[in-house]
Amino acid sequence: MSDKIVIPFSVLDLAPITEGSSAPEAFRRSLDLAQLAEKRGYHRYWLAEHHNMAGIASAATSVLIGYLAANTTTLHLGAGGVMLPNHAPLVIAEQFGTLEALYPGRIDLGLGRAPGSDQRTMMALRRNMLHQDIDNFPHDVAELVDWFDARDPATPVRPVPGFGSRLPVWLLGSSLYSAQLAAKMGLPFAFASHFAPDMLLQALHLYRSHFQPSARLQKPYVMVCLNVIAADSNRDAQYLFTSIQQAFVKLRRGESSELPPPVEDINRFWSPAEQYGAQQALNMSLVGDKAKVRHGLQAILNETQANEIMVNGQIFDHEARLHSFELTMQVCEALQA
Repeated sequence: MSDKIVIPFSVLDLAPITEGSSAPEAFRRSLDLAQLAEKRGYHRYWLAEHHNMAGIASAATSVLIGYLAANTTTLHLGAGGVMLPNHAPLVIAEQFGTLEALYPGRIDLGLGRAPGSDQRTMMALRRNMLHQDIDNFPHDVAELVDWFDARDPATPVRPVPGFGSRLPVWLLGSSLYSAQLAAKMGLPFAFASHFAPDMLLQALHLYRSHFQPSARLQKPYVMVCLNVIAADSNRDAQYLFTSIQQAFVKLRRGESSELPPPVEDINRFWSPAEQYGAQQALNMSLVGDKAKVRHGLQAILNETQANEIMVNGQIFDHEARLHSFELTMQVCEALQA
């Protein structure tokens, strides 16, 4: 592959609540970032469903998508993703059918199979669904696609709005399961390598080699998500990255906390075992100035042959976060020049 890379770059937002801040402030900051993303040419902007996490405000994903869509004009917005086992498929079809009716051609539905939280929260979410097998997931995805494509005009149950809307549906995953299902169903596939990179290349190979064309998609389409923390210097970027590193370790410790401020010496925060775990999980993170981010992006694109890159960048300081996404787009433009 040459240095010239012409693919879409997109944004993943967890609507982080920073230490000492609040959910309303997180939403205002998400709007700032969405408007910057639209202005600077990012292709799509996804929000992720998480629950019972003090540092993530995007639990009601469809509601937040509506807020951002109402205050932008062209940006594609969507879920990256909705954790479908937490919900009745008809409810999700109605929610996203409503969004598509309000903002036609701008809404995506990315679907995940994980609970998006801990076991107790999962039980609180699912309640009467507790005894259902999680392997209802393929059936539930198929049901959604059938409704959106109006495959059975005589069906006695249909989402209104949403039926026949042709809403784009993606499968998301961090293992081989969703890669295989996306291939079988002929759907685009997004891999969550920003927190679980180990099976990335194996999952992409499985998806591409087993892909079956569908009415929705004729050939494989892969999006790879990674962390990018860009700053004017490598030292500044590494300093900003310590917020994500601390948040990851706290999650593994069972501590639900807001996104912490960066620290000068991360080694005083974690144990050697915690450091190893964080480094393994956050391996797909580009942290540095524009030159370092560009080099990393070229390497990842050469290795994965991704059709699209999605960037996650949780940074404590709001202006530094906006600046990181600005620098990242400057790198993307340079790669595509």
